[in-house]
Amino acid sequence: MVELILRAPAALVEPVSDALMDELEALSVSVEDADADTDAEQALFGEPGMPAPAAGWERSTLKVLFDTEAQADAAAALLLAQEWTTGLAVQSLQAAPEADWVRLTQSQFEPVPITPTFWIVPTWHEVPAAARQVIRLDPGLAFGTGTHPTTRMCLRWLATQHQLTKPADLNRVLDYGCGSGILAIGAALMGAQLIDAVDIDPAAVRSTGDNASANGVTLNPGLPELAEGEYGLVLANILATPLKLLAPLLAGHVAPGGWLVLAGLLERQEADIAAAYAACTPAIELTVADREDGWILMTGRRR
Repeated sequence: MVELILRAPAALVEPVSDALMDELEALSVSVEDADADTDAEQALFGEPGMPAPAAGWERSTLKVLFDTEAQADAAAALLLAQEWTTGLAVQSLQAAPEADWVRLTQSQFEPVPITPTFWIVPTWHEVPAAARQVIRLDPGLAFGTGTHPTTRMCLRWLATQHQLTKPADLNRVLDYGCGSGILAIGAALMGAQLIDAVDIDPAAVRSTGDNASANGVTLNPGLPELAEGEYGLVLANILATPLKLLAPLLAGHVAPGGWLVLAGLLERQEADIAAAYAACTPAIELTVADREDGWILMTGRRR
C-alpha cells in the first residue's frame, strides 16, 4: 500500500477527492489543514448548530491511499494533466506504514460512564471496577457508541428516571431510530419488558440484534413498520428535522400517561420541537430535562 500526498487550494479539494475515489481507484482520501500548527491555521468548527466559520481550509493536504505505486503514479499524472486542476501539486509518494486498522478504529472508543455505576464498555475493553451495570457495545456500521452527548443524556435519563416512573411505563418500550440499539438495551437493563427497536437502516437492525445478544437482553429489532400500538415509553434520538416530521407518528405511539423522550436536538431548536408536539393529537407538552455541550434532552408525558 502506498500514500500519495497532494497539496490543493480550497476550490479543488472536493472535486479532486471525488475524482480520486470515483475514477482513480483510491482506497481512501483524508483532508488536513496544510497550515496546521502555524500562525495561518484556520478553525472550521464553531458553536453547535451554527454555520462553520469557513467551508474549508485555504490550503489543504490530501493524503490518498492506493494499493500499488503504479496506481498512485497514474492518478497523479492524470490529475495534473487536467486544465481544471491548476494549483494542485504533488508533495510526496511513499510506502504507507503498516497498521492494524481495526485496532486503530477500536482505540477511538473508550468506556463511557453514564452514572458512577452505569457504564458503556466496548466489547474489546475490560469492564471498569466501578461499573455495576454495563452495556457491552460493538457499534458495527450503526450510529450509537455512547460517546455523543445525546446518547449519554438518554441513558442518564433512563438510569435516574426509571425508578420514578410507573411500572406500566416499562411494559412496552419503543426505540425509534435505534442505531446500535444502545437505548433499547439500556431500557432492558432498567427493567423494560417488551421492547421494539426500529430503524430504517437494515445494518442498524442487525447491529441492534447482535448487541442485544451480547448483553443478554431480549428485544425485537426491525424496520419501522414493526412499531405498532401504544407504548409506555417512546425513545427517539435522531435529529430535529426528522423528529419534527415524525411528531404525529411518535406522539401517537405514546400510551396515556406514558413518556416521550427526544434527543438529537440543539438548544436553539427547543421552541420549534415543543410547538410541533403540542400541536399533535394527542398533544404532548415537552420540556428540557437535560443539557450538555449545546444539546438538549426533551421529555413529556401524554395526559
